[in-house]
Amino acid sequence: MTIGGWIIMTASLVFVTAFFAGSLYLVLRRRPDVEHLHSTFDETPDMEEEKD
Repeated sequence: MTIGGWIIMTASLVFVTAFFAGSLYLVLRRRPDVEHLHSTFDETPDMEEEKD
């Protein structure tokens, strides 16, 4: 393999590894927000029945 091939292969491996590590960091450092979790069973305000 030529020097250019080694440079391109090394650069692409570094980019993919850095992107993967950065993605893992962003996903794992975040704490889940319970307030933002919604279910399909949640009722929206317009679904509430009027109480007389």
